[in-house]
Amino acid sequence: MASYLETARLVLRRFTPDDVDALYDLDADPAVTRYINGGRPTPREEIRDELLPRWLAQYDESPGFGRWAAVEKATGAFLGWFALTADPAEPGTAELGYRLRRAAWGEGYATEGSRALVDKGFAELGMRRVTANTMTVNAGSRRVMEKTGLRFLRTFFLDWPDQIEGGEHGDVEYELRYDEWAAGRAAG
Repeated sequence: MASYLETARLVLRRFTPDDVDALYDLDADPAVTRYINGGRPTPREEIRDELLPRWLAQYDESPGFGRWAAVEKATGAFLGWFALTADPAEPGTAELGYRLRRAAWGEGYATEGSRALVDKGFAELGMRRVTANTMTVNAGSRRVMEKTGLRFLRTFFLDWPDQIEGGEHGDVEYELRYDEWAAGRAAG
């Protein structure tokens, strides 16, 4: 399958219906979903019947944006996914996201894929602003955002239906604006 984006070690490609099992395995790891839903696995049927069809439809609804399967170039192994999703309420803004298998943590993949998506968003997709959100206590994800060039914007509190450990500290939003990104590229 053709790639959407390639980095030194990653291929980001469109998801297909054949990716149900890989997504199920990813979300079955409680460490992977800890800061998303408290560590509960996503049911296979929900992935097959709801999540994946919605993600596949996004490719046509918002060309250039969506969720992309991350595959390790050297082995062809599925590592997880990256997302750059357009915000229909704020044209020119997209949200960055990522979810990787635990075996891929600490290897720099999250930063590598995120930087490549941010660069594509600004250089090719006309983005003016990229945001990313996580729980305040998710130090690993916050580090990825910072290494990607995003800066802390605010802490906010939402009324989640299911409170998970650490939720009492709220969530954080990071951002990178086009002018900041362009200045960083010009500097080095």
